[in-house]
Amino acid sequence: MQKKIYQINTEEYNNLTDLSETDQQLILAAREAAEKAYAPYSKFNVGAAVLLANGEIIKGNNQENADFTDGLCAERVALFFAHATYPDVAVKALAVAAKTGGKLIPGPTQPCGSCRQVFVETESRFKQPIRLILDGAEKIMVLDGADSLLPFAFKPDSLG
Repeated sequence: MQKKIYQINTEEYNNLTDLSETDQQLILAAREAAEKAYAPYSKFNVGAAVLLANGEIIKGNNQENADFTDGLCAERVALFFAHATYPDVAVKALAVAAKTGGKLIPGPTQPCGSCRQVFVETESRFKQPIRLILDGAEKIMVLDGADSLLPFAFKPDSLG
């Protein structure tokens, strides 16, 4: 048996103003998208903003349904719209923010497992990592790629 230790490197910020202007713009777009989410059941409004290599910013938000399984997360709404509109343009960064009761959640917004898998697929598709910015009122976390969120991901090369 061999024991291995894996590390995940993150950047953590306490204030929005400590980030680059581009990251701030992306977070503000994600927060704006969260305001427009359709979340009548969970009351957990999530917004995402995707920065494409061509400079476009695509926003998405969670869309719930009375049959909970038919809803879709903000991250996937934004990424799928970006891929449908600009199929050959790489994703440079993605910010995600969540609000409940009209207030930003305290800690970094954590994407679900399905969204993490879509991040992996997007990185594989364009052969480059996505800068992931997870917003929170008290802490903002920045990661360089989906492997930081899903270190043992199922990737296209896993198919053989």
